[in-house]
Amino acid sequence: MALLVQVAMTMPFVVPRAPEMPEATWTSYGLTTLMVLPLLARRRAPVAVLIAVLVAGALYTFAVDGPGQPLPYPGLVSFYTVAELSSPPKRIGIAALTVAAVLVSVGLDGDDMRELFFSLFVFAAAYAFGRFTVTRRACLRAVEDRARQLELTHRIEAEQAAARERARIAREMHDILSHAVSLMIVQAEAGPVAVRTAPERAEAAFDTISETGRDAMAQLRRMLGVLRENEGTPDAPREPQPALAGLPGLVERVRAGGPAVSYEVTGDPGTPDLAVEATVYRIVQEALTNVVRHADASTVRVRLEHGPEALTITVTDDGRGPGGGSGLGLVGIRERAAAHGGTAGTGPGPNGRGFRVRVTIPRARPGTEVKTEAEAGVETKTKTGRTTVVRS
Repeated sequence: MALLVQVAMTMPFVVPRAPEMPEATWTSYGLTTLMVLPLLARRRAPVAVLIAVLVAGALYTFAVDGPGQPLPYPGLVSFYTVAELSSPPKRIGIAALTVAAVLVSVGLDGDDMRELFFSLFVFAAAYAFGRFTVTRRACLRAVEDRARQLELTHRIEAEQAAARERARIAREMHDILSHAVSLMIVQAEAGPVAVRTAPERAEAAFDTISETGRDAMAQLRRMLGVLRENEGTPDAPREPQPALAGLPGLVERVRAGGPAVSYEVTGDPGTPDLAVEATVYRIVQEALTNVVRHADASTVRVRLEHGPEALTITVTDDGRGPGGGSGLGLVGIRERAAAHGGTAGTGPGPNGRGFRVRVTIPRARPGTEVKTEAEAGVETKTKTGRTTVVRS
C-alpha cells in the first residue's frame, strides 16, 4: 500500500510541467516520501501515523513550493485505517482533528468552497470505507462461524445416522442368525433320536434344517447386497422386508422343529403399514427364537390383536422363560417397539408359569408418516381382507 501511494505521489514530479508552475525539486520530492513512510506502520499505530502524515503535509505546504497533488493520498489512507482499526473515542477525536486540518489547509490555499467540499467529501468517503470494511469482516466471520457450525452439525448427524444404521444391522443380523441357528440346532439334536425311533420324523427334521438354512442365507444375501450397493453393485437384488403375511410360515417352521405353536389374529388390520409389519415380524421371530433356545416349552401362543388405537403382539409360552443368553434379543424387541412409539413388556405368563412378551404399537394417525430403520429396502405391496386364524 505504501509503495502504491508513493507511485501516485511521484506522478506530478515526472510528467511534463508548464514553465510557470512551481519547480519539482528533490527537496519537495523528499518531503512527499516523508509523508508516505509512516504508512508502513499504519496498522500497528493508526492514530500516530495519521498525525505524522498531517504534520509532514503541513511541512510540505509551508516549507516548499512544490507540485501539488490531485488528492491527499497518504492522509486518505491513514484516515481510512483509523476508521477501520481505532476505537470510537479515538475515531471521533481524529475525525475532528482531520476536519480542522482540512479547513485550515483549504483556507490558506485560497478559501475555495468547492475545494473545501470536495476535500471533506473524500475524507468522509475514506472514513465510510473504513467502517464498511469492519462490517464486511464481521459478516464474513459470522458466515464462517455458521459454516463451521453447520459442518460440525452435519458431522454429528452423520455419526448418529451411522450409529443407528449399525444398530439396525446388528438387530437384523441377530434376528436372522439367532432364529435360523436355533431352529437348526434343535432339529439337529432331535435328528439322531428320530433316526432310531421314527425315521420319517428324522427326514422332516433334516428338511426343516435345510429350509431354515436356505431362508437364512437368502435373507443374509439380500442384506449384504444392499450393504454393497455403493461398492459397484447398484443392481443388487432387493426384496420386500418381511411382513405379516410371512408370520404363518414362520410359525410353521418353528412348530415343525420344536413346540406346538398357535397363531391367532383378531381385529381389522386396516391399511397396512409396511414398516410396522416388518417390525412385528421381527418381534415375533425374536420371541419365538428365545422360546426355542431358552424356554424348553411345549406350547407357545402367538396372538396379534388389531385394536382401534394400537396393535398388540403377545407371545406366551409354558416353559421356564429365557433364563440364559445375553438379553440382546429382548433389548432389540424394545428398540423396535420404541421406534414406532410403542412399548414392550416381559414377564411371567398366566398363573406365573412360563414367559410372556407383550408389545403395543400405536396406530399411525391419518396423514402422518412413521419413518424407522425398517423402511430401508421396503417395496410397495397391497393386501386386502382380514387375516385368517391359524391354529395348531
